[in-house]
Amino acid sequence: MRLCTVVMFLMIWFSGIVRADEKILIAAASDLNFAMNEICRAFEKSHPGIKVEVSYGSSGNFFAQIKQGAPYDIFFSADASYPSRLEEEGFAVKGQRQLYAIGKIVLWIPKKSALNPQKGLNLVLEPELKKLAIANPRHAPYGRAAEESLRYYGLWDKFVQTGSADAGIIALSLAISPKMVKDGSYWIIPTESYSRLEQGYAVLQRGKGTSSVKAFLEFVQGKKGKKILSDFGFILP
Repeated sequence: MRLCTVVMFLMIWFSGIVRADEKILIAAASDLNFAMNEICRAFEKSHPGIKVEVSYGSSGNFFAQIKQGAPYDIFFSADASYPSRLEEEGFAVKGQRQLYAIGKIVLWIPKKSALNPQKGLNLVLEPELKKLAIANPRHAPYGRAAEESLRYYGLWDKFVQTGSADAGIIALSLAISPKMVKDGSYWIIPTESYSRLEQGYAVLQRGKGTSSVKAFLEFVQGKKGKKILSDFGFILP
C-alpha cells in the first residue's frame, strides 16, 4: 500500500498536476486592479485547486521590492522594461517574459464636477479646476504618460503652476470599471501624445517551474483572459 502511494505521488508530480494547496502570489500594476480581479475569479472557478493572491501598486515600486527579495511568483508590470531588466539581472526566469497588453490614458471627471471632460486636456486651464491628479511619473508608467501628454499639448508648465483637481489622468482600464463609470465620465487622450504603454509580465525565480504559474499564464493568454483584458480597455499586443 505504501509503495502504491509513493508511485501515485510521483505520477502526479511528474505529470504536472497541480496540488490542491497551491497559491500563486502576484505583483500587479495598479491599472490592472479590476481586470486582474476578474481574471482571477474566472481562473479560480476553472481551477478550483489553485488560489491566486494579488498585490497592487506602482510598477517601479514592485521592481525595487522584487530586487530586494519580495516573494512573488509573477510580476505584471505596466512598463515592459521592468520585467526585461529583472530578467537581465537574474531575478526573473529567462525566456518567460512577454507582453500582455497595451494601455491607454484618459481624462476622468467626477459626476459632481461641472467640468465637461469632452473639452479635453484644455480643461487644465479652466479656473474651476483646482486639482489634477496623476500618478507619480517617477514610479508609474501612467504618470509618465500623463506628463508626456500634458507636455505634448504645452500644458505641463501651466498645470504645475496652477497646482493641484477635480479631475485626474488615469488608465482607461480603471475609468471603465463599474464604480468609476457610476461616479464619473472620461475623455480618451489621443495616443500620439504619449509613448506607447507596453505592459509585460515576468515569471520570477520563486515561480520557476511551478505548474500553477504555467496554468495561470496560459489562462491569461487564452481566449477568456484576453477577452477580459479587452473588455477593460486594453489593446492586445
